[in-house]
Amino acid sequence: MENVVLVVHLILALTLIGVVLLQRSEGGGLGIGGGGGGAMTGRSAGTAMGKITWVLAIAFIITSVALTIIAARDSVGGSVVDGDVPITIEDVTLDAPLGGGSLLPPTDPAQPLVPDAN
Repeated sequence: MENVVLVVHLILALTLIGVVLLQRSEGGGLGIGGGGGGAMTGRSAGTAMGKITWVLAIAFIITSVALTIIAARDSVGGSVVDGDVPITIEDVTLDAPLGGGSLLPPTDPAQPLVPDAN
């Protein structure tokens, strides 16, 4: 069930992006874009693209809420922090640095703090 709602959600998201990008710019955003008629124009009549955008947006919100409800129902009530920690502090050895080199400053005062340029 969750996979079906997720696939529908992704299709709605992509379709909504496409429909928004296909709409004509009305120039109200950052002062750029097409459209004319001055800065103080009334709200335009609802076009078919505008209605499709509203329907897709409402369906997108409904699938978002549905996915949230499904995820909350499937959760076991615990937190990620409550889970088993796969590594303990006793398992970590400080002698062998990970990644091949130590990021700590040298402990010998005779060694320089800056690495060689070679």
